[in-house]
Amino acid sequence: MHYLDNAATTRVLPEAAEAAVHAMLEEFGNPSSLHRMGLEASHLLEDSRKTVASALGCLPEEVYFTACGTESTNISLHGAAHLNRHKKGRIIVTEIEHAATINTAKQLADSGFDVVFLAPDATGHITPEVLSEALTEDTVLLSCQLVNNEIGTVQPVEQLGKLLKAKAPKALFHIDAVQGLCRVRLTPKKWNCDLMSVSGHKIGAPKGIGALYVKKGLRLPPLTFGGGQERGMRPGTEAVPNIAAFARACEIRMAHFDEDYAHVQELADYLKQQVSAELPDAAINGEGDIPHVVNLSMPGCKSEVMLHVLEGDEVYISSGSACSKGKQSGVLKALGLPKTRTDSALRVSFAPFNTREDVDAFIAAVKKGAKMFRR
Repeated sequence: MHYLDNAATTRVLPEAAEAAVHAMLEEFGNPSSLHRMGLEASHLLEDSRKTVASALGCLPEEVYFTACGTESTNISLHGAAHLNRHKKGRIIVTEIEHAATINTAKQLADSGFDVVFLAPDATGHITPEVLSEALTEDTVLLSCQLVNNEIGTVQPVEQLGKLLKAKAPKALFHIDAVQGLCRVRLTPKKWNCDLMSVSGHKIGAPKGIGALYVKKGLRLPPLTFGGGQERGMRPGTEAVPNIAAFARACEIRMAHFDEDYAHVQELADYLKQQVSAELPDAAINGEGDIPHVVNLSMPGCKSEVMLHVLEGDEVYISSGSACSKGKQSGVLKALGLPKTRTDSALRVSFAPFNTREDVDAFIAAVKKGAKMFRR
């Protein structure tokens, strides 16, 4: 099997699975219970929080555990909107955000907020000039991805955050760092970031665990209400096994950050060399700033059909965001690419366990698919 869809989800690291099993079988108490088993679970929870905080570049008390990146983003956007519910000011997002941000922003527009969607340039970047034109004194929130999940562009969040705070000092800055965690070194304070979403299953933790960075001193209202866990931000008994696994995955990936990055860079370079040599009709989409995501099109070859051809040869990729389930990519459309390119897009996304053999298998399967289309 050649799995090259790691932007959708990753294989759980054995060490992360072991951490989850240990928490389920040994330290399985409710962390809110006052007896010894509860205290052991509570200590595991807080030790995990410290580890995740280190990966997020923040203080442990600034980390709140959630179920996923989508929930973290919803808490951020709805929370910021609630703080400004009487003002109903401007909310700025980009056209190339994940569906969690786009659809939440649309819902807030329906409730009366002035929502503006920023267009990227031809390379997939949001420029400070475009943001400057959109900023108003009544801007209450800017939400922006750090790393795009379809084309791998890294947004200039430090410049954007500085500009936001200069022109709208009271506005909050939310960063979707789901694809950036353990691929870009996170420095939320340097970026003037108030809120940051991450997810565990993108780095080798199980599905069902995410985290939200909330800048110290900022208090958001919760979306749900219960027993007050996670300091009231996200009530409900904490998923300690998933949290322990998330922490272990963060620990491993951050310990191997440089070597992982170099390995994935080598694979991305090799892929592009092979595409150039073996697939002359292919076109690379966007200018990916990190090597983990490479997006290319094979004009004349429908993405959905090509995916099935590749699956037949045990090669697994996607045509875009997994959450879009085959819909035309809003990201590629925002780049101004023609329908022939958007309809034939293929996203290859790497993890540290991938090899050159995976790339070779992908190239061979695409060549096979292209011959079938031309026949």
